[in-house]
Amino acid sequence: MRHAAVAGARLGRVPGSVHPSMVARPGVRGHTGGVSARSGPQGPPVSRREFEALFASVRTWGRWADAGRGAYNRVTPEGVLRAVARVRTGTVVPLGRPWDTVAGPDNARPALHYMTDLGDVEPPEPATYKDFLGADYHGKGVSHLDALAHVAYGGLLYGGGTARELVGGGGARFGSVAELGPLVTSGVLLDVPAARGRAWLEPGEAVRSGDVVAAEEALGVRIGEGDAVLLRTGRFRRRAERGAWDVDAAGAGWHVEAVPLLAERGVALLGSDGDSDLRPSPVEGVHSPVHALAVAAMGVPLLDNLDLEGLAAACAEAGRFAFLLVVAPLNVPGGTGSPVCPVAVL
Repeated sequence: MRHAAVAGARLGRVPGSVHPSMVARPGVRGHTGGVSARSGPQGPPVSRREFEALFASVRTWGRWADAGRGAYNRVTPEGVLRAVARVRTGTVVPLGRPWDTVAGPDNARPALHYMTDLGDVEPPEPATYKDFLGADYHGKGVSHLDALAHVAYGGLLYGGGTARELVGGGGARFGSVAELGPLVTSGVLLDVPAARGRAWLEPGEAVRSGDVVAAEEALGVRIGEGDAVLLRTGRFRRRAERGAWDVDAAGAGWHVEAVPLLAERGVALLGSDGDSDLRPSPVEGVHSPVHALAVAAMGVPLLDNLDLEGLAAACAEAGRFAFLLVVAPLNVPGGTGSPVCPVAVL
């Protein structure tokens, strides 16, 4: 695939060669968050005690008056203008997956789409055609946004409010997608497979802090304050060539060891072609530790199941991996998130 070949050429390596990210890097030792530095494709296992300490170290509760928007408070009007200034060619790349109505190993709860009006009613003109859309979207098949109301850890939402009191049958009274609103900021594509000269990461392969620094160097980009970081693992490239698999059982993603570095950089939004979490989880007793750290501790909304293949190709073609990102979720009062089709503009 072109983007992998281009990145490999820029690095002066051939696909399959050892990337510097696989070698210990003294400059990132401080970003382990107290987690052991044992190596391996899945990264080091993490005890519950280590995870609790990590959660406390990245927590930003009480930092912003508008707590329901969390880390997106980092994006100021000046930041939006800087993001707009990144547009050079006007190339628009959609990041939403096709609406998937077919059940499969990675789509246990398929979306719904059926027609409600086929235009077969007698005049007056014009004939109309209508359809119904529905989705249990917090899964592995629909591109969607996780608002801050979506995740609680230890029974607490971001900011320390009790989930049982703030989220009920009528929806969320804190951290809803309506409270979060539209998101416009600078985006950074962290194409880790391309930086390694590969087409994809294998299921269960971890992305750690050293991989972030190495990918930044390889791709000529740096994550900054208020950025949206989109992690490409190559999930959908692999799916197209190898077939679907249960990504909840085995999926590439962030190891929790990388989260302190992302927190230090001041990210406002995280996204991925998976759900950001490494599967199986490296953390004892915590199924989705990156969800807990990002949403519940740091107040960082998540974008799950993005189609990043077109963006990866466009970024490689342009020779730059930073862009304007626009996310317009549905305005659902009390909603814990929304299906989305984000747009990157280069």
